[in-house]
Amino acid sequence: MAKPDTTAEHIEQVSDLTPKQLPNDDINALPLSWFVWVVAAAASIAGLLFGYDTGIISAVLVYINKDLNNRILTHSEKEMITSLCSGGAFFGAIVAGSTADKFGRKTSIYLGCMLFTVGAVLQGAAYTIAQMTVGRFIVGLGVGSAAMVVPLYVAELAPAKARGRLIGLNNICITLGQVIAYALGAAFASVPNGWRYMVGLGGVPSIMLACMLPWCPESPRHLVYNGRHQEARSVLRRIYRQASERQLDGLSASIASACDEARRNNENESRCSKIKQLHRDPANLRALFSACGLMVISQMSGFNTLMYYSSTLFAMVGFTNPTAVGLVVAGPNLFMTFVNMILVDRLGRRRLLLSTVWGMPVGLIVVAVAFRFIPVDTGTLQVPLTSSPSTPAIVVLVFVLWFVLFYGVSVGNTAWMSTDFFPLEVRAMGTMWLTCSNWGSNVIVSSTFLSMMQSMTPSGTFGFYAGICGLGYIWIYLFYPEVSGLPLEEIRQVFEDGYGSKMNRRRGGT
Repeated sequence: MAKPDTTAEHIEQVSDLTPKQLPNDDINALPLSWFVWVVAAAASIAGLLFGYDTGIISAVLVYINKDLNNRILTHSEKEMITSLCSGGAFFGAIVAGSTADKFGRKTSIYLGCMLFTVGAVLQGAAYTIAQMTVGRFIVGLGVGSAAMVVPLYVAELAPAKARGRLIGLNNICITLGQVIAYALGAAFASVPNGWRYMVGLGGVPSIMLACMLPWCPESPRHLVYNGRHQEARSVLRRIYRQASERQLDGLSASIASACDEARRNNENESRCSKIKQLHRDPANLRALFSACGLMVISQMSGFNTLMYYSSTLFAMVGFTNPTAVGLVVAGPNLFMTFVNMILVDRLGRRRLLLSTVWGMPVGLIVVAVAFRFIPVDTGTLQVPLTSSPSTPAIVVLVFVLWFVLFYGVSVGNTAWMSTDFFPLEVRAMGTMWLTCSNWGSNVIVSSTFLSMMQSMTPSGTFGFYAGICGLGYIWIYLFYPEVSGLPLEEIRQVFEDGYGSKMNRRRGGT
C-alpha cells in the first residue's frame, strides 16, 4: 500500500519552523525551468493589447480624415477618442481587482481578451464618433483588466531571482505591440479606410492569448489561498523542476503561512474592508505610495503623449511621413525594454532607476528649447510648409529619441514590477490601485496634451514634463526601495519601518 503524501501533510511537518530554519533557503538558486518562461511569455501577450492600442491611435488620428460623421475631427474630439481608452482601462482595472481574487487570475485575463476583441470590432466598423468612442471605452476595459492582472499573475509564478526579468516580458510585449502598431500604421497609410484595418487587427493578439491560456496554470499562491494545495504543489514542481522534496516542502510552508495570515486578515471582510486594510496598515500604505508614485511619474513624464500623438507632433514640425518617423519612439523603446530586462535583476531596480532617470528631464529640456525656434501656429498646431525639416525639427527628433532611451531603461518598465510590493491579502487590491494610477494619469496626459500645446506653447508643455521628471528623480531617491531578489513573502519587511533605506544600505544599495 502506498504511503499517503499530501501537500497538507508536508506543510504540517514544517509549519513550526522559523524562516531561517525553512529548507527552501536556496531554492531560488536553482536554474530556471523552461516552463516558467513559456507561461510568462504566453501571459505577456496581454501586453500586446496594451502596446498595440497605445501605438495605433497615433496613426488613426492622422488618417481617419472625414470617415466619422463626414467631417474632420476637432482637437477636443481627438483628445476624447484618445483618452476614453485610458478611462475604460481605469474601470477595467477596478473590475479585475475584484475578479482576480474571487475567480482567479486567469479568469480576469479571459475577461480582458473578450472585451478587447469586442471593442476592436466596434472601432473597425465605426462610422460615427459615438460608436468610435464606445469601442474605445470597451477596448479600454479589456486593456485595463489584462494590464492589471498579468504582472500580478507573473509575479506570483516567478522565482525571486528572475521576477524582474519575467515581469519584464510583459513590458517587452507592450513595446513590441507599439512597434507593430507603428509599422502597420505606415503600411496602411495609403490604403483607403486603412485605419479600420489598423484598429480591427488589434483583436488578433487577444484571440491568441485566449487560445493559449488553457495551457497556463493558475497562480500557486491563489491556489493555496483557496485550499487547493495539491494543485499548487503540482504547479510549483513544474516551476522548480530541479528542486528536492525538502525544498518544495519549505516553499510550500512559506506560501501556506503567508496565505494563512492573509486568510485571517481577510476573514469575513468585505471589499471595502480590504481597501481600508490597504490604507490603514502603515506598511501597506507605504508600499502603495512607493508603487503608485513611480507609476504616476512614468505616466506624467509625457512619454505617452509621444505614443498617442507622435504622428501629429512630427507632422507639426515638418516631417512628411510622420507615422514612419514615429518608429523613432517605438523602436528604441523596445530595444531599451530588453536592456532593462537584462539589467534589472543584476543591478537592482532602485540602482537602475537612479542611474538613468536623470536623462529624461535633460532630453525634454532640449526639446523645449528647440521648439522656441520652430514657428508653430498654436491655434492650428501647424508650421509653414517647407521642402525638408528644419534644424530645430531635427533636434526635436534626436532628443525625443534621447528621452525615449532613458525612459525605456528606467521608469517605463520598472514601474510595472511593483506588483510584488503588496502582501497576499491585499496584493490584488494593491495591484488594482497601481493599475488605476497608471490609467488615471494616462487620462490626464492624453486628454490635455493638445490643449496644453495650444495654451502653454510646445516649449512650455515639454518644459512642464521636464519639471515632473526632475521631481520624479528626487522622489525615487527618497521613497523607492530595493526589493530585487527578495522572496514575495519577505518584501513586506522592507516597508515595516519606512521605505527600506536601512535595508538598502545593508544590501549594498544606493
